[in-house]
Amino acid sequence: MDVWSYLCFLSLCSCLVFGKPTLRKERVLHDPELSKRPHEDNRSYQYDHEAFLGKEDAKTFDQLTPEESKDRLGKIVDRIDGDGNGYITTDELKTWIKRVQKRYVYENVAKVWSDYDLNKDNKISWEEYKQATYGYYLANPEEFEDATDQFSFKKMLPRDERRFKAADMDGDQAAEREEFTAFLHPEEFDHMKDIVVLETMEDIDKNGDGHVDEDEYIADMFAHEEGGPEPDWVKTERDQFSDFRDLNKDGKMDLEEIRHWILPQDYDHAQAEARHLLYESDTDKDQMLTKEEILENWNMFVGSQATNYGEDLTKNHDEL
Repeated sequence: MDVWSYLCFLSLCSCLVFGKPTLRKERVLHDPELSKRPHEDNRSYQYDHEAFLGKEDAKTFDQLTPEESKDRLGKIVDRIDGDGNGYITTDELKTWIKRVQKRYVYENVAKVWSDYDLNKDNKISWEEYKQATYGYYLANPEEFEDATDQFSFKKMLPRDERRFKAADMDGDQAAEREEFTAFLHPEEFDHMKDIVVLETMEDIDKNGDGHVDEDEYIADMFAHEEGGPEPDWVKTERDQFSDFRDLNKDGKMDLEEIRHWILPQDYDHAQAEARHLLYESDTDKDQMLTKEEILENWNMFVGSQATNYGEDLTKNHDEL
């Protein structure tokens, strides 16, 4: 790790250990909407296009001819058909939509991949990650004699190792791209949710008793000045804690109560959109889509110069 990276990392560690927010911190992980567009299929498929392709790729398709759009859509369908049986199920559509909406996560991993794949074998072992992230600390322990620095690194190294093992699905001590993505962005993967809950508990549970009491819950959101009044929103959060967070009314939150708090059972936008696309395109009503059925209803999945022009005409007519 170079000096600048080391200083940035040390600063991050210090913030994690000692930083106290002065404003409300948002811990709840909501399922994001697929598009800001209205879902109005009688007039426009823009919502469906952005859900199926992502916002940027939807714009790209809008510049293609209908023939080019259908050709690219056919190639996408082949990628969606994970088992290669020639049929697209709701689950396969949902998986594709979720991956499209997480594209920024994969792009982030691509940017940093070479920093950690030290031997260029297209995998990142735990040893490689540890060396790239903590190598300077491990090689120069005498420079970290300050108790604060020691605490930061000693706390984060085993925490990272535990998360790495959870992301390493095949247990080979090396992460392929999907596994490393789960390691860096655990909140995006269902099998990493236990780690997200546990790390949240550890962040907020300052007295280390394995629970989060009301004062710890509030301290995570608000740095109270000695003798100063609490804002109204803090009082509201205290009520939220007693009424909705502390489900068993024992005065504290355990892991399951934290899970209920930060991972609410939201409306599943990807599932709803997958069902919608299948229902509208499944001409033989067998609950699956063939490539032919998708291409027959191609303008619902992707745009083109023609559909974009038609939408512009409708929009301009409405504005007159």
